Amino acid sequence: MTQTLLIELLTEELPPKALNNLGNSLAASIVEGLEKEQFIEGAAEYTAYASPRRLAVQVKNVKAAQADRLVVKKGPSVAAGMKDGAPTKALEGFARSCGTDIASLKIDNDGKQDVYAYEFTQQGQPLAALISDILAQAVKKLPIPKVMRWGSSTHTFVRPVHGLVVMHGADTVPASILGLDSRNYTLGHRFLNSGDIVFANADSYAEKMRHEGKVIPSFAERKAAIQTALNEQAGRLNATVAADESLLDEVTALVEWPVVLEAQFEEHFLAVPQECLILTMQQNQKYFPLLDQNGKLMNRFLLVSNLQAEDPSHIIHGNERVLRARLADAEFFYKQDQKATLESRLPKLENVVYHNKLGNQAERISRLMSISGHIAKALGADVAVTERAARLAKADLVTEMVGEFPELQGTMGKYYARLDGESEEIAQAIEAHYQPRFAGDDLPQSTTATAVALADKLETLVGIWGIGLIPTGDKDPYALRRSALGILRMLMQHDLDINDLLQTAYNSFPQGKLADNTVAEVADFMQARLAVLLQNDHPQDIVAAVLAKQPSRLNDLAAKLQAVAAFKQLPEAAALAAANKRVQNLLKKADAELGAVSENLLQQDEEKALFTAAQALQPKIKAALAAQDFQTGLSELASVKPQVDAFFDHVMVMADDAAVKQNRLNLLKQLADLMNAVADIAKLGE
Repeated sequence: MTQTLLIELLTEELPPKALNNLGNSLAASIVEGLEKEQFIEGAAEYTAYASPRRLAVQVKNVKAAQADRLVVKKGPSVAAGMKDGAPTKALEGFARSCGTDIASLKIDNDGKQDVYAYEFTQQGQPLAALISDILAQAVKKLPIPKVMRWGSSTHTFVRPVHGLVVMHGADTVPASILGLDSRNYTLGHRFLNSGDIVFANADSYAEKMRHEGKVIPSFAERKAAIQTALNEQAGRLNATVAADESLLDEVTALVEWPVVLEAQFEEHFLAVPQECLILTMQQNQKYFPLLDQNGKLMNRFLLVSNLQAEDPSHIIHGNERVLRARLADAEFFYKQDQKATLESRLPKLENVVYHNKLGNQAERISRLMSISGHIAKALGADVAVTERAARLAKADLVTEMVGEFPELQGTMGKYYARLDGESEEIAQAIEAHYQPRFAGDDLPQSTTATAVALADKLETLVGIWGIGLIPTGDKDPYALRRSALGILRMLMQHDLDINDLLQTAYNSFPQGKLADNTVAEVADFMQARLAVLLQNDHPQDIVAAVLAKQPSRLNDLAAKLQAVAAFKQLPEAAALAAANKRVQNLLKKADAELGAVSENLLQQDEEKALFTAAQALQPKIKAALAAQDFQTGLSELASVKPQVDAFFDHVMVMADDAAVKQNRLNLLKQLADLMNAVADIAKLGE
């Protein structure tokens, strides 16, 4: 007969950002230990719980004791166990270790040879005998970066532990861990509970905690309850909640009995850019800002309290008072920053170190202007406007607001540029030049912003790489992979040459500052990152086929990938891919430089037919590529399959006559150029 097993660790307040992971990890490790010791009947079914003061798990179908097991202990081989009809010392020792005599041993086969074996029934142990070890192992596996001790105890955990519940059905299972013995009761909410909560059985945990302890132990249930309450409150105000998933998770980890309350702040604070106010509310106070139907910040906000009170006004007013001080700081910083223009702040960047081997931010600004101006010219953007945006792009780094909130760099530059009378194009570019900040982030919209954003990331990537700080394994302190992916995403939208951009970025540094092979290494790195990026949405062989050409312009990649995918579906594709691979292998054997085909040296009908077909195909593919109609360019290849097949069936490429051999290789080179004009189709199917 099986019962539900309940285990709970009652702790002091756990770190909120790690809470959900701790709860899931502990539950999974306990279940893993139970399965390993064969205490679970059938498939594991469990529920993990995590709240600020407890980690718990309920496991279904847990047996009170292991089943008896038939164990076969294998010993020496028959050949080594008997010599001249007498048992050897090895066999005698094996029998003694099993507590039996030689006559009781059996002969078994271990897959290679016959061996002596002792078969016996091992009695299953009760849950109480092993649960402490299972718990200890589970706690040991927890992803805890830093542990602590408490009192005079030598035990360590992420936070002090004050209670242990271990119940199997209605029974309390004797267990001990972290200096605590198991019991059938716990404590509820720190302020709202009315004493010990005693469990009649393991299944009653969640219900008892909710009704008697004023605790919603499930992280997912608390999160859903908070989300629902936030949406209901916002709906009543005809507003939307401005918060990301991480804030909701963090607040869920801070409360056991969430109560959503509405509060407000003085309207005059709305004169401060709303990004500042939102960041203050979210980051410092864990509040939920509200936006009106136009996306503008309201002077109302929602907070999640861990207390339920008949009159919550004192809770609301207390939070309003704390926020008022924070907003006053933001307002002060904003007003102070307006006393100086972005242009007047530029000399201060000479005192801001970018990297000790690459100079200060002022020197970096000079490089950004040079690179972005080059890109703007290639994009057809206004070079002067772009260089002005690059000149001012980092000026907000020395403002009070960005000093307090580094996350606002770029955003504050936009606001201050507007106040300084800069054009909207420049203001928007200052903010957008950090984009994309992460995977899935928006790309800069204007060509000015794109030019500055590319310059910013190219300068970082080439500069940091060039002084030897190359990403290794999971170490990438300067986020060069992120910079590379950002560059690639932008280049897929614009007709720019990646090699030209890398060389331009390299040339912007003083001669001798960066390693000589920087551009080549970064180009290879970019190609590798591009493959990773594309393989998220396309089959690996199709990506490999397109990237085998090492394209330097990426704006037509999507069309090429689509064309190769369509070509792969053609009935002729597999044979042409195989033929292309064969062609490439033959071309590697060429002794001399390959050139034009001489019709006079074409001897067999099959090579003449292939030459004629290739000549007819050449203008069609050229026209298709000129129109960027890559699908037609590839589908036209199907027409030469019969001639290719006939050529390889009847023509000996590596002929004895050196001139004929060279001419046939020239013909195959012409064919390869046509077959690989869009992508290396030999890669398909690999």
